[in-house]
Amino acid sequence: MKRENLTMLADFYEITMANGFLEHGMGEKTAVFDMFFRKVPDDGGFAIMAGVAQLVDYLKNLKFTDEDIEYLREKNLFSEKFLDYLKNFKFSCDVWAIDEGTPIFPGEPIVTVKGPAIQAQFIETMVLVTINHQSLIATKANRIVRAAKGRVVAEFGSRRAQSYDAAILGARAAYIGGVDGTACTITEQLFGIQTYGTMAHSWVQMFDSEYEAFKSFVETYPDNSMLLIDTYNVLKSGVPNAIKVAKEVLEPMGKRLKGVRIDSGDIAYLSKKTRKMLDEAGLTDCKIMASNSLDEYLIRDLMLQDAKIDSFGVGERLITAKSSPVFGGVYKLVAVGDNDDNLTPKIKISENVEKVTTPGFKSLYRFYDKDTNKALADLITLHDEKIDESKPYVIFHPLFHWKKTKLENYYVKPLLTQLFKNGECVYEDKSVDEIRSYCAKEVESLWDEVKRFENPHTYYVDLSQDLWDLKIKLLDNFGNNN
Repeated sequence: MKRENLTMLADFYEITMANGFLEHGMGEKTAVFDMFFRKVPDDGGFAIMAGVAQLVDYLKNLKFTDEDIEYLREKNLFSEKFLDYLKNFKFSCDVWAIDEGTPIFPGEPIVTVKGPAIQAQFIETMVLVTINHQSLIATKANRIVRAAKGRVVAEFGSRRAQSYDAAILGARAAYIGGVDGTACTITEQLFGIQTYGTMAHSWVQMFDSEYEAFKSFVETYPDNSMLLIDTYNVLKSGVPNAIKVAKEVLEPMGKRLKGVRIDSGDIAYLSKKTRKMLDEAGLTDCKIMASNSLDEYLIRDLMLQDAKIDSFGVGERLITAKSSPVFGGVYKLVAVGDNDDNLTPKIKISENVEKVTTPGFKSLYRFYDKDTNKALADLITLHDEKIDESKPYVIFHPLFHWKKTKLENYYVKPLLTQLFKNGECVYEDKSVDEIRSYCAKEVESLWDEVKRFENPHTYYVDLSQDLWDLKIKLLDNFGNNN
């Protein structure tokens, strides 16, 4: 996407700290930060990673303009030494992230940044806003698609999105999560995602009769004849006029009516009646699409009621993730290094146990069963730890460490992919179709119990013994010194 420079999309404290680090000789001191989240939206069993491509694009174009520097100078808060640093700024961090489309779980590092403290701290806001937003929408989309059980789902939410970018990148994230297309035209232009859409109620209202509106539309678009049938009365007007147009206009042209859309009323009841009327008219191949404030719960209920729906258009409740609209990713310091890159782990203590961070420069692995290819558990380790797949591996609960499981007949996959090395991009860009296919495959690797909407089984994210020992040591030291 061609866009304005977003370097200054930063919380102000990131700039004041950067100036302070430089003034106190800490600007080039190595810092390691992790992004992670604490809770899955909608109390679900997992989330979907998204937004990595946009994060890469941001970091590749990170630079301070003359206008940026002059703005900061006028604040009368920052030293000329700092402003000169910004003028000659060059990003030099190492960055890792979990691949887009991967199921992710609370507590695990989904982005890791290692580099000069002044840089690693500065990018906090953009790391969070980029990954938080798209991961939220991809997660919601995946829930909706799973509820639809193979039926086509189109994202229809642009007009209700909270911003232009939320509409465009939200549609991208929804596609990664599994929707089949979008109503957002620019998203197709930018990412090649198929667009859906034919008419609004205003088209029907512009004509003297509903029949005339339908007739004019199919004459213009005989190969894209999806008619909106609820402007006046679905069963008394919409369906009869759609059938009449199919018989009198399309069939003499050698064409078939592609579909009808219901956007209001009791959709389960209306879809059944509509299906019966269409079938009796010989239009058994005509599809029925439903829209109108749908989400995974309403779609699931429609399926339970045997609604005769072939596809869904899902708008505001998808593009805003209305039922759980915050993806609570955070960005925390986990290690500090000296000039020789010797890293000292750091921990944040809190009286809220869930807010105690996991210290150190880390790696992340996923265990899979060799026979079923199902995901068994994730393991957070110290960065240089390796797993010997030829031997059984014992994992244990990070809070209730006496709860242990021996894993055998498994294979492991490292989950963190390096995006930048010494500030140079080493990320291999993937098409959004590749990411979407990968996401479907990885979601399929989860047990059905993890994918339940209500009370999903807890997927285990454990710490290696060495990492757990390190965390306990730091906690004990803190307790002994206070």
